[in-house]
Amino acid sequence: MSLQDLSEYLTFLEIERGLAQNTIDAYRRDLSNFLDYCLSNGVESVKKIERTHINGYFLSIHEKKLSPTSVMRKTASIRGFFKWLCANEICEKNPALTLESPKVPKRLPKVMTIEEINKILSENLNKKEKLIVELLYGCGLRVSELVNLKVNDVDSSAKYLRCVGKGSKERIVPIGSMALKALKNYEKERSLILQTKGKTSKSLFLTNDGKSITRQEVYTFIHSLGAKIHKSISPHTLRHSFATHLLENGADLRVVQELLGHSDVSTTQLYTHISKKRLKEVYFAING
Repeated sequence: MSLQDLSEYLTFLEIERGLAQNTIDAYRRDLSNFLDYCLSNGVESVKKIERTHINGYFLSIHEKKLSPTSVMRKTASIRGFFKWLCANEICEKNPALTLESPKVPKRLPKVMTIEEINKILSENLNKKEKLIVELLYGCGLRVSELVNLKVNDVDSSAKYLRCVGKGSKERIVPIGSMALKALKNYEKERSLILQTKGKTSKSLFLTNDGKSITRQEVYTFIHSLGAKIHKSISPHTLRHSFATHLLENGADLRVVQELLGHSDVSTTQLYTHISKKRLKEVYFAING
């Protein structure tokens, strides 16, 4: 089976749809596995793929006991691929037209208390670590947005930063005084690293070797902070906490939507459920 169609589809996702590289890589793995399954069952062209082949594929992965979220992504990748194939007249009919995604129960994201945030900020953090926490929590950045920040993306005098979120959408986020202070302290350390290593870099966050930090390094660092407060947390936990604390303190839902870079306000509304849940917990703790 020719992989040319898959390659062109992935290029379409990157250039036309502006999807993040991690999403494109996931679609590549999902679709490659699906096409390999079809090939192993005697289907040598995407034009000959039938609904029975799709059903057989999902039956085969059902045995692997994947999470509903993984199955949902695989469903979306196959559905999107055939929609593109038909739109480009590569396939005459769409065998995935009525393919339904599994229902995934909505789980409320973990949220830290303000006391827990203050606790991790009071830890013996170096200047870079302090800034990472301040931007993840104080600006509600995604970890991908954080590691891709460039020095020129931050305007200290205007007190805002520019980041590129999902779908290559750019947004402006205000920076608070604590984050600005942490930034000023880190800038000196960053300059010293580059000077010592004889390097230049546009990336804001650097390792001690002068290289750009990775998502995994940030995940590992945040996880280690969680251990100190006996809580499993990730960079996204700080983003969730940022949104929840804003709403709890009276911020408008649409403002929070803009700050988080959500394209749909229904995504932001999830945080109102967290606020209500915590309100009930406080009420019953007092009133029994």
